Amino acid sequence: MDMEIQGRAAHVAAIRERAEAEMKAMGIDEAFIDQLVETFYARVLQHPTLGPVFDSRLSGRWPEHMQKMKSFWSSVAFRSGAYGGKPVQAHTGVANMTAELFPQWLALFSETLGDIAPNAEAKAWFMATAERIARSLTLSLFYNPALDDPQRKPA
Repeated sequence: MDMEIQGRAAHVAAIRERAEAEMKAMGIDEAFIDQLVETFYARVLQHPTLGPVFDSRLSGRWPEHMQKMKSFWSSVAFRSGAYGGKPVQAHTGVANMTAELFPQWLALFSETLGDIAPNAEAKAWFMATAERIARSLTLSLFYNPALDDPQRKPA
């Protein structure tokens, strides 16, 4: 059993090392993660559609949210395991959240990356990751498999 645990720990360490090397090669470090989160959410607050949805949920809790998002993106980029939250539950029941907001979120994220990412490779990596996250959240929050039932008759 100890050998299995040691093997797993070595595997996790190797994954983290590869992720750190990949990020370093793209010019990504913790300072970039901080800048990305700070810049993006400042823009979210100014956005006419996204701002009110985010602010109604996070009013008075923005500093905690910013730290959580920095931890989240660091964990995703560096495979650090620093984030232990539950994104689907966190987004469940958010007032005025609709599936149509996710493309706006992605467009703003892309614009932010276009302005601050160190290179096209970094922008592509973060956008692909954000798109997977948005797709996962959209499916988790809004997908109804009954609507895809081929036996269901159109109304």
